[in-house]
Amino acid sequence: MIRAATEHDVPEIRAMIRELAAYERAVEQARATEEQLREALFGAHPAAYALVAEDATTGELVGYALWFPRFSTWTGTRGMHLEDLYVRPHARGGGHGRALLAALAGLCLRSGFERFEWWVLAWNEPAVGFYRSLGAEFLDEWRICRLTGAPLKELAAAS
Repeated sequence: MIRAATEHDVPEIRAMIRELAAYERAVEQARATEEQLREALFGAHPAAYALVAEDATTGELVGYALWFPRFSTWTGTRGMHLEDLYVRPHARGGGHGRALLAALAGLCLRSGFERFEWWVLAWNEPAVGFYRSLGAEFLDEWRICRLTGAPLKELAAAS
């Protein structure tokens, strides 16, 4: 079953974020606290939204999708950026990832969003194959740019 996340789900979402970070070999970078997630997802001005996949038999949360809106100056419309899609290893192959993405695609259409975008690590071949099977377009000519730490501070100091 796919449903909107609730505040009650925050501890499990945080646990799954850490599991995803461990899988992506970056667990030390997953520093978000439960309080930060609660504010980001359920505060007065949410920064992001989440769906969860719940096992119909046990009620266990087996996956989540965390997303936020974006805007395209080219189309003049909003779109959706999927920050995280994660299904716990023991629940993979059960259709939870596909169901989460289908629910998000439906939300995109109902909201008038023209784009649904996300990133995937090039070495994550199972995910790349899964996304290809859905018909996802890979934008190889685009590169992700990121400033953090000292370079971010240095650039900000120039303002």
